[in-house]
Amino acid sequence: MMILRHTDEVPAHLRQGVVAIGNFDGVHRGHRAVLATARALAEAEDRPMGVLTFEPHPRSVFQPEIAPFRLTPFRVKARLLAEIGVDFLYNQGFDLAYAQTTADEFIHNTLIRTLDVHHIVVGHDYAFGKGRTGTTDSLRRAGAAMGFGVTELAAITARSGVILSSTAARDAIREGRMGDATAILGRTWEIEGPVEHGAARGRTIGFPTANVALTDTLRPRPGVYAVKVRIDDGSTIYHGVANCGRRPTFDGKGTVLEVHLFDFAESLYDRRLHVAFARFLRDERKFDGADALKRQIVDDAEAARRYLQETA
Repeated sequence: MMILRHTDEVPAHLRQGVVAIGNFDGVHRGHRAVLATARALAEAEDRPMGVLTFEPHPRSVFQPEIAPFRLTPFRVKARLLAEIGVDFLYNQGFDLAYAQTTADEFIHNTLIRTLDVHHIVVGHDYAFGKGRTGTTDSLRRAGAAMGFGVTELAAITARSGVILSSTAARDAIREGRMGDATAILGRTWEIEGPVEHGAARGRTIGFPTANVALTDTLRPRPGVYAVKVRIDDGSTIYHGVANCGRRPTFDGKGTVLEVHLFDFAESLYDRRLHVAFARFLRDERKFDGADALKRQIVDDAEAARRYLQETA
């Protein structure tokens, strides 16, 4: 997949393509329906299939003070889109200046002049332009005048009746409902990041942990999880137990993700872990010293092993 970041980077062979538009945070099952529709339209006419997205996420530009909320930071999102088979990803830089772009300017400058689209595909709630004044009807009128097609997909719901959306996935993860998050996303939600040096307290109580860096990724419900872990870009899945929280027993200040892999003795420093949150086990709480914490970790590890073995 080719990643494009500037208006002069779109080569001729990627013009006149079918382009799906949206933030695609999470690349969940609803997003995948949009992408599958775009792919089918592109293949039917032997055209390139692309995705137009916005970075940084517009919400973080308009509300820079809010807590991290991304299901899939750009690196992860790009990898998932590549795995689906997207031919190119056009990343439109977004800041307060770009936010003043009107709906008509977006159509003329980005869709026509830059991408020269043949057809676009959007979700049911798509709005664009300054003040979100642009609608699917706006796109259809422009397409009729300028020669591009528009497909809008209806909302897609899970069997439970919940609309498959990034918001629903975030809510489930913040509440520790990992099964619901998996149903929305179509995969187990992951945090991906490099292993950093920590205080090495886990090693002193017999449970060495890898501290995974947290950046603009959504924080799950604080507590202990059964996890499945990949190292770097490997395919081997390791089982483990993780705590994501403030480590109240040791008066921790910031949120930390600590991961213990079962039956694993290699160094993980400076490696990159993909930590999939399979099941929420318990809330984080403060213990009366390291011994009490160790006894609880033994129980947590056993619960995680049992769950992961039963669901393997």
